[in-house]
Amino acid sequence: MSRGKKLDLSIGASFDDDWAVVDEPKSSEKKIKTPKEHTLVLQKQKRRGKTVTLAGEFFIEKKEAQSLLKKLKAALACGGSYKNGWMELQGEISERLKELLKKEGYRFKN
Repeated sequence: MSRGKKLDLSIGASFDDDWAVVDEPKSSEKKIKTPKEHTLVLQKQKRRGKTVTLAGEFFIEKKEAQSLLKKLKAALACGGSYKNGWMELQGEISERLKELLKKEGYRFKN
């Protein structure tokens, strides 16, 4: 069997018909959402002894996320990056970040 192909084993399947090879991998693409449809979470983590504030998960295009991140970094005077739908911003800035994202139209979990 070649790499990248998986067997389709369903619960309750009949194995009398031979095994079926799944040709198409399941789509893991995220649906693009508007800011009002998002429900974001803010987290604090330690990275190499420094505090990092995580905001996410964003379901927007990468280009749009990069422009939003650029605005946030300029307004908060900090560094940061966008990885796997999460924005990582340097420092303990969750309160100011929450205010800025609310102005952009995003909602948060309590």
